[in-house]
Amino acid sequence: MTRAIESCVHCGFCLAACPTYRELGQEMDTPRGRIVLMKQVLEGTLPLADALPHVDRCLGCLACEPACPSGVTYRDLLSPFRALAEKKRRRPFLERVRRWLVSATLPHPARFRLAAWMGKFARELAPLFPKSFRAMLGLIPENVPPRETWPGVTPAIGKRRARVALISGCAQQVLAPDINTATIAVLARNGIEVVIPPAQACCGALAWHVGDIGSAQKFARKNLAAFPGDVDAILTNAAGCGSGMHEYHLILAGTDLADAAEKFRHRVMDAAVFLARLGDLAPFPDSGKATRIAVHDACHLLNAQSVRDEPRALLGAIPRAELIDLPDPHLCCGSAGTYNLDQPEIAASLGAARAHTIIGTHADVVATGNIGCLTQLKLHLAKQGAEIPIRHTMQILRDAYAAV
Repeated sequence: MTRAIESCVHCGFCLAACPTYRELGQEMDTPRGRIVLMKQVLEGTLPLADALPHVDRCLGCLACEPACPSGVTYRDLLSPFRALAEKKRRRPFLERVRRWLVSATLPHPARFRLAAWMGKFARELAPLFPKSFRAMLGLIPENVPPRETWPGVTPAIGKRRARVALISGCAQQVLAPDINTATIAVLARNGIEVVIPPAQACCGALAWHVGDIGSAQKFARKNLAAFPGDVDAILTNAAGCGSGMHEYHLILAGTDLADAAEKFRHRVMDAAVFLARLGDLAPFPDSGKATRIAVHDACHLLNAQSVRDEPRALLGAIPRAELIDLPDPHLCCGSAGTYNLDQPEIAASLGAARAHTIIGTHADVVATGNIGCLTQLKLHLAKQGAEIPIRHTMQILRDAYAAV
């Protein structure tokens, strides 16, 4: 944390990139302002309670990092500070209950599926619930997809060119399990054997981003043990998972697995990146139909992992596909892990703005690389009466292969 604080020269380049500054217009709700607040708390010159509202309002989208000329690694400061703060703060009772419900369900697919099913009925009684619970009920989809399962090993089609392990995610398994099905199909079609480790757990990003270091470490330890060493890469198809697993060296810093975490994170790669680097991919058939694809860059792909060109290269290989870049691609849609539960007003404003931008493209479909973005954008497009489908990049690729 010290290095990140000392690197900041308070130049202000991060202000224009920060979504919460655009929303709130306050210096303390900028990366620069939050760094000052966190520094003062760590030095003992500012009470923690004075800094927490502003730190809590940070999306963790990391748009500030690419904008920073000094190379401040804001991620090295935000989540570790939240982990320290969580041990000292005292939350109201209902807030503790809400956070417990989220942490006890979202990272566990079976529990989350049951909770989503029960929540559909509870939504009718939403006005009777405390305000902090209403956002949770409002995000429950009308129809939860049927459960899908995947074999432990899916063989490559044709000559095997690579062997990878795929993290299947937690919320994604419930909200959009077809993303995994599509990912496996696209990988196998291109000569890649896919392993689904049975003992894997949630990546831990949801816990890490809200300062629950104990849960984050538990999940990270399970995954370090679960994923095999004899694969070419560990693949993710959710930007948040990939970003979280790239931070295992922070989550497990100072533990007996610190060195293993450092090695592990360098093996993690987004599925789009792996495919683009592999190259010489199976060609897509020409469906004869032109498709306008608006590309929404998930924050934890673009800002956290510097992944921009690879999804576009894959989508651009589809015959008659026209790719549309959204204005201000660094701006968050408001999902940001559990942010739309923790800060529903700001999240809703950001989601509505992003949906409005998408509608203006007149696209046929929107491509994104993160389940949180997909869920958030789908909700706000529907609220604005738009019927533009939101699809994961891998779903669009899978469907393009089947277009004959």
